[in-house]
Amino acid sequence: MYVQLRETAEELAGILWREHTVYRERGGGVVIRGEHVRRWISLAPTGGKDRALLRAGRILDGGTTAPARTEVVVDLTAGTAELAAVCRRLLADVAAAAEPGPGSGPSRAGRPEKRERPGRAARAARPGRRPRRERHTSPGSWFVLLCVAAVLGVWLYGVFGTYPY
Repeated sequence: MYVQLRETAEELAGILWREHTVYRERGGGVVIRGEHVRRWISLAPTGGKDRALLRAGRILDGGTTAPARTEVVVDLTAGTAELAAVCRRLLADVAAAAEPGPGSGPSRAGRPEKRERPGRAARAARPGRRPRRERHTSPGSWFVLLCVAAVLGVWLYGVFGTYPY
């Protein structure tokens, strides 16, 4: 299977990018790296005959690779042109996900805007969870306040309680 993946990856790399590096992964797959476009494509065996898991992702600053953004199972018996079309679609998805949205740039003051994490509202509205109550003074805090008041009262009684007015 590795030989078939390697040959397919070499053909795809030649079609997709002029400058590329093809190497073997630890898991037995093959990675095509396009440094000039800052993208990578991986072909990994899926366990099925003539099928492979095709993943695509970005290359970060410093040369490290980001986790795969998109993945799809492809048939290796399809022609190289069809596989290249699938790769281009995955790379376009990766490029679209890498571009900052209109609200993610720096604000007028030069500080980055605070963005809410996606799914936060949905997490708070899950069924089975109590809505968060307002914060109240806990019983432990009341106990500490009573102890401070008692010590203050004893001190005031000691200072002013023994002298007649």
